[in-house]
Amino acid sequence: MNDLQYKQRLLQLERHLAARTAQEAERGRDQSGPGVADSGDASVADEDASESFSEAELDSAVLIQVRDALRRIDDGTFGKCGVDGRPIEAKRLQASPWVPYCLKHQKLLEAAAGRRFPSL
Repeated sequence: MNDLQYKQRLLQLERHLAARTAQEAERGRDQSGPGVADSGDASVADEDASESFSEAELDSAVLIQVRDALRRIDDGTFGKCGVDGRPIEAKRLQASPWVPYCLKHQKLLEAAAGRRFPSL
């Protein structure tokens, strides 16, 4: 896949994630609004709103990575590891074209941070 194909795919994903983020955030606001009959209903509404906001937050994190990948395409660094500049594995880019690091450096960064980065 060439950079133009990746760019088209990332632009499509950007539109999808932006719409889904807005949709989930709106759903969360609607569920946490007034009109709850009792404390049991309020608890369920709060849980549903929390889930919607969590989904929106995850989508937003991936959206940021997608936009960063689009910038890397524009500046000519797309597909190169952000640590050592070597090529990112083709299968990795095909699966998640927004990734900024090769698998080796991604694992090292996650181990150092003690967490995993969001993915779809």
